[in-house]
Amino acid sequence: MFAASLTALLFATSAICGYRTAKQIGGLEANFWRITLATVFLTIWAFTFGTGFNGAPEWFFLSGLFGIGLGDSAYFQALPRLGSRRTVLVCQCLTAPVAMLIEWLWLGTKMNLPEILCVGVILAGVAVALAPGDHLKISRRDWRIGLFACGLAALGGALGAVVIRKGYAVLGEAGLTVDAGTTGYQRVLGGILIPTVALLAFKWRSAHAHGGLMEAKTLQVSLEKWGRLWPWLLANALAGQTLGVTCMQWALKTTQAGIVAAIIATTPLILLPLARVVEGEPIRFRSVVGALIAVSGVVGLTFLR
Repeated sequence: MFAASLTALLFATSAICGYRTAKQIGGLEANFWRITLATVFLTIWAFTFGTGFNGAPEWFFLSGLFGIGLGDSAYFQALPRLGSRRTVLVCQCLTAPVAMLIEWLWLGTKMNLPEILCVGVILAGVAVALAPGDHLKISRRDWRIGLFACGLAALGGALGAVVIRKGYAVLGEAGLTVDAGTTGYQRVLGGILIPTVALLAFKWRSAHAHGGLMEAKTLQVSLEKWGRLWPWLLANALAGQTLGVTCMQWALKTTQAGIVAAIIATTPLILLPLARVVEGEPIRFRSVVGALIAVSGVVGLTFLR
């Protein structure tokens, strides 16, 4: 439970950083550099303190393909359109029930009634706290694209989480123990494929449309922009795909995917003060009430576990 709660805190930090970078350089490029930096960090860990490719790398690679490749790529398309708060709200509220359903149908993992009720309380609290208001104007096109992207992100995230559970089950049957940093490294290798292909395709189309040339003035502006953005990119990579995913792997090693997803669904509550500072979203009384409801669900779930 501690690992899942720590994941929520790290993901909230990552969401704010991701919003800033996605607004400046686009979701494709922001996601690619975040995953690339995380791959470097986790590679250093896996071959210094971890066990490299030992264990069941094929399952964690597949998890990364779903959760990072599909899920995070879609997530970064929703961020600049819906904002960090709404994107995290929709994604996390959908991920938890979808993960429960997939784990039940595939792995046969069942939750008892009190646990299901606590998960419902958490999701209800998040929904009450963060239901979209009228103060942030979003075009109909951005709403449609953003919500569709959130749906894909939730599906990818749920599949990725359940496959992680399967990977740990395979490790347990083989009598092997692999640290969370190493499994996170194996997972990010599967996740970097789709963002790389998507960014290369986008860059090729952009270069082809402009004759493959970049004016000196445009290049100077680009370099200045990168100079301002690199701290946000670095913080995003560390908080999200490096430390955040490692903590999520740690949590999923011992806890059902649906429960972990429900705890991580409190991420947007942690985002409230951060979004107030970065995006100018006010904190309303409804948000405080929703936060109290969600926290009560987390406390109940902790005692049940």
